[in-house]
Amino acid sequence: MLCADLVDVWWKGPGGRKHKSKALLEDISPSGMCLQFEIPLPIGTIVDVHCPGHPLTGTVRYCIYREIGYFMGIELEPSSHWSRQEFEPQHLLDLEELVIRSAGKSHRSIQ
Repeated sequence: MLCADLVDVWWKGPGGRKHKSKALLEDISPSGMCLQFEIPLPIGTIVDVHCPGHPLTGTVRYCIYREIGYFMGIELEPSSHWSRQEFEPQHLLDLEELVIRSAGKSHRSIQ
């Protein structure tokens, strides 16, 4: 699901030092998410993402730079899956729901 929300992200850097940064949550699914950062994180870094009331833990699987920042794919731990009932981002667009609604509207207009 496409979304937008600010989240806090914690990770350990070289020497085990803890770091914290804000990130923009770009999309989310039960098994992963995409975050937009101002700095890159190495692939394989374990991150704790603090969504309001629902912490999630995952591993950075990709990190690419696009014109406005670094986009990181986070694979969530099996024990740390996301569900809409536990945390709903401030702005959320369910593409499947949108397609179903659009199909219903076009079907009604044809009849």
